[in-house]
Amino acid sequence: MTILITGGAGFIGSHVVRLFVEAYSNYHVVNLDALTYAGNLENLKDIEKKDNYTFVKGDITNEDFVNNLFQKYRFDRVIHLAAESHVDRSINDPLAFVKTNVMGTMILLNAFKSLWTDNFINKLFYHISTDEVYGTLGQTGLFTETTSYDPNSPYSASKASSDHFVRAYGETYGIPYVITNCSNNYGQNQFPEKLIPLFINNIIKNKPLPVYGDGNYTRDWLYVKDHAVAIDLVFHKGKNKETYNIGGFNEWKNIDLVKLLCKQMDEKLHREKGSSEKLITYVKDRPGHDLRYAIDASKINKELGWKPSVTFEEGLNKTIDWYLNNEDWLCNVTSGEYQSYYEKQYS
Repeated sequence: MTILITGGAGFIGSHVVRLFVEAYSNYHVVNLDALTYAGNLENLKDIEKKDNYTFVKGDITNEDFVNNLFQKYRFDRVIHLAAESHVDRSINDPLAFVKTNVMGTMILLNAFKSLWTDNFINKLFYHISTDEVYGTLGQTGLFTETTSYDPNSPYSASKASSDHFVRAYGETYGIPYVITNCSNNYGQNQFPEKLIPLFINNIIKNKPLPVYGDGNYTRDWLYVKDHAVAIDLVFHKGKNKETYNIGGFNEWKNIDLVKLLCKQMDEKLHREKGSSEKLITYVKDRPGHDLRYAIDASKINKELGWKPSVTFEEGLNKTIDWYLNNEDWLCNVTSGEYQSYYEKQYS
């Protein structure tokens, strides 16, 4: 089997690529990534010489390039992770999110359809999405696979659109597909624009910790390695044309999460108790900020037997340890030096 994984040098993608390369020696895994700011090949140094792994630098919005790639490798299956994913960036530049998340997905779907026409036996287009397509929740309730879409940011609107196109291609052209909608991921190798790695980096440097609004926005948190395991299960055992919600069963208000992070960082850095918490700075709220996300992951639990392997406290502890033990990686990312890795290795 030849598998295309898009966005495989990114945060979630790198964990998925590593899992598939190491677990399935009979699969040829092709990692396609444009290596924009969030794509980092240093995330995959440990597997880059594996016989069943190939990296290709390229942009999913380049239609001719994508079509040629599909003809060259004749991908049996696609795991589509490549996406613009940061809400703040989508507010500043929404068209970039439409281009990558909507048009990029369309170009991949067309290439897949053209390659296999109506012979889709043992083929699959696996689309990775987000819980943000469902909008926001009040103080109670959970997102299920049948929750109506109600996106509130350019990012979530672009992902909702791509979800709809995947379903439409399944119904119109018979493309076999699965979709998963996940909650907030955290863990090793995450680019430090997202909350947890940003705050770890800022605490190390004694910089302010910017908390939106009153800090009472609630999110469900999913350890990235648990997410990769769930993707593996859905890829191999998920039912055609089904959606699976993947959540960590870990609801936290932002301010409570930040205080827990501060507590653990003080202990690990041997700082006076409460010193990191003094860095918390409340800032102007994000436009259209969703109050609460919470996923009901009972379907994937009941049908495929998946559940998180760690509690949030355990996962956060592992995450902090990784960043503290990999400060060179953090320095390379924050300085931009990581972007030279491709040229050093592949030029």
